[in-house]
Amino acid sequence: MDFNVKKLASGAGVFFTRAVQFTEEKFGQAEKTELDAHFENLLSRADCTKLWTEKIYRQTEALLQPNPIDHTGARIEEFLYEKLDRKVPSRITNGELLGQYMQDAAKEFGPGTPYGSTLIEVGECERRLGAAEREFLQTSAISFLTPLRNFLEGDWRTISKERRLLENLRLDLDACKTRLKKAKVAEAKAGCDGEMAPDFQETRPRNYVLSASASALWSEEVDKAEHELRVAQTEFDRQAEVTRLLLEGISSTHVNHLRCLHEFVEAQAAYHKQCHFHMQELQKELGRLPNAFALNATHTIATTGSATEGLSSPVETDTLKIEEVQAPATGTRKAKVLYDYDAADSSELSLLADELITVYTVPGMDSDWLIGERGNQKGKVPVTYLELLS
Repeated sequence: MDFNVKKLASGAGVFFTRAVQFTEEKFGQAEKTELDAHFENLLSRADCTKLWTEKIYRQTEALLQPNPIDHTGARIEEFLYEKLDRKVPSRITNGELLGQYMQDAAKEFGPGTPYGSTLIEVGECERRLGAAEREFLQTSAISFLTPLRNFLEGDWRTISKERRLLENLRLDLDACKTRLKKAKVAEAKAGCDGEMAPDFQETRPRNYVLSASASALWSEEVDKAEHELRVAQTEFDRQAEVTRLLLEGISSTHVNHLRCLHEFVEAQAAYHKQCHFHMQELQKELGRLPNAFALNATHTIATTGSATEGLSSPVETDTLKIEEVQAPATGTRKAKVLYDYDAADSSELSLLADELITVYTVPGMDSDWLIGERGNQKGKVPVTYLELLS
């Protein structure tokens, strides 16, 4: 118990001495040991690295998990599984959930209907997109977020701890310098003025013999202060070297984070490439499905064309002669081409995606086809490759 009390008292004394030194420095009443310019640059670089690494880490988390509530819940779940030494289960993404809902809805509406069959295809695509997103999230967390978090929670904490220790030793060193300076001033004054009692408030007196001369007492105090200063200087230099080595390791941290950043970019590029591929496949698949809007529009055009043309038609029941087909006076519409199409024979018209053509129908023609015109060219075009405009 006696040992603990002494240790506590000693610690309180050291804390008080540091507090006094720190306060005097703030008021300009005490000198402060300045670090060299290179060391200051290392400190500034380390602080800058910590600041921007933390910002990049937080914003990347927000990018990968935009919903703050979901993000908080995910972090709590990861923390619990980490404490239990268990692997975090993969969570279903919003895209996969949307795809599942679409496919369930298609079963209710009827998979044979145009709406139901389209829901099935779109739902399957959304599930693929969701799976690609989940893979991207996992890859990004491992290759990018984890190294950044390890730096903030590991390396930076070690650097901060050593910096605090260095600052405390610096305060001790400057306190020793101040104490030595005061002791030398008192010694010189005692030598000039003759006998004087030691100032017990400016130095730490020992069990002096009060009958001894003041000059001898101050000389002893100066010797002790010089010894304490040498010890403090040695401890400060040793800690400064340790801290310097840690700060110089920031360069290696930058190299490591650069490699992780390249991996993140590769994962993001692969993810968007997969998404683009899946969407292109979906567009092609939707082009093969029956389009209720196109069929209704075809029926409207056919009805209008029949009413205007009456019974006269150049179309044969067995063979459609494109060169003899004439556009009706009314009932023509503009259409936008969705996909490239290569004509199978001379009766068909080749198409280029995004171009605009004029379309109409003639009596006796298959409902899956329209007559398309582009300048002087004319031929049959498939309805599923077009988007009819008003």
